[in-house]
Amino acid sequence: MDREVFQEPFGLLGKSDAIRQVVDKIMQVSKTDITVLLQGESGVGKDVTARAIHGLSERKHNDLVIVNCGAIPEGIIESELFGHEKGAFTGANDSREGYFEKADGGTIFLDEIGDTPLNVQVKLLRVLENGEFFRVGSSKVQTTNVRVIAATNKDLWQLVQEGTFREDLYYRLDTVQIFLPPLRERQEDIIEIFRKFVQEFSTRYDSVFKGFSDEARALLTSYRWPGNIRELRNVSEQLVVLEKSQFIDAERLQKYLKGRQHEGSADNLPMVSEPERDNQSFSDNFGRRDRELIYRALLELSNDIGDVKKMLAGLVYSGFPNKSNLPVLPTSSSVSAQESVSSQLIKYNPDVETPLGMRSMPEQEIEEPTDVYEEENEIERFFSSDEIPSIEATEQFLIKRALEKYDGNRRKASETLCISERTLYRKLDQYGLA
Repeated sequence: MDREVFQEPFGLLGKSDAIRQVVDKIMQVSKTDITVLLQGESGVGKDVTARAIHGLSERKHNDLVIVNCGAIPEGIIESELFGHEKGAFTGANDSREGYFEKADGGTIFLDEIGDTPLNVQVKLLRVLENGEFFRVGSSKVQTTNVRVIAATNKDLWQLVQEGTFREDLYYRLDTVQIFLPPLRERQEDIIEIFRKFVQEFSTRYDSVFKGFSDEARALLTSYRWPGNIRELRNVSEQLVVLEKSQFIDAERLQKYLKGRQHEGSADNLPMVSEPERDNQSFSDNFGRRDRELIYRALLELSNDIGDVKKMLAGLVYSGFPNKSNLPVLPTSSSVSAQESVSSQLIKYNPDVETPLGMRSMPEQEIEEPTDVYEEENEIERFFSSDEIPSIEATEQFLIKRALEKYDGNRRKASETLCISERTLYRKLDQYGLA
């Protein structure tokens, strides 16, 4: 069968090399009963791929049963998969078939297989090996003839290392693996998929889509799409419904591009893509790569600065009234040093603001430690005056102490100070400590 003829009815849109490799592998394995493991981020179309494999297989006239293992509570997942007998547990008023029985002769798609409990994984392995299983509450062996397709957005091998996924089941599932690339890695397909969704929703809602500007087109392809095809579909539906009969420019489109994958990440920013080497000179390519490195470095530096600000804000605002919250300084005498720091920061002056605009906390009684060192160390002396040291002075002091402790090893010093090596190098240059 021709690749393009196969793609259209099953919704496998795109002409990029990445999607073509996926389609080729689907066409290779579909006619067999071999177990397939689909891997990829959330929203890349694992369910669509499973339907395509089933639709091209010899089992296409029988059922495709889709099971989201992550959505079934742990207490009932065994019953859902393998069925149960009447009276097997409270509320089991009748016997019930499980998903494996319903899929007999067809295909079962186990989505989010990595979320399956360990006790159920043992029984899944047996079904994969010889098609045998037991209903809950029964000692009678049941058999089923199913083709298994599993999917995950997690690293199953990492789960094996952590002890939450069985190694034997991992090898059984990993017979044929198909990786579904995220949308940001197939930029050339974004416009085509977007147009397909817009056409679909325009017909459904009897709406007219008047198109979009070149700037909006560039924004569509440069956006990182953390939700992948699922997010692209939602955005296209929103535009058709909420921006009915409107010409879409970049400003109008930007309102709907608001996804984030992780706290502090910049997924709402356009991504910097690698230029096509055939159309650009080496110097142009180098300049673009150079800008990309600077762009990434600035984002990382911004996150580092944000973390430091949060740490220092908490230090000044809290005044260390609770000893359990005192920071552990990089020295063996951390207990006495913490007491000295807290005794200085707790002094209260209602008319004086801290450098961060926060007022000091009222003076509190702090119980002196029973084990008092006979000699003050360097850290105690630094914080022993009546004046609160500035943030800059404190930073310099701690950096010096960390470097002294590790004989100038900047990697270990940066780990101790909980900052990146890049930030440490910048601080050394800033304070003239290099």
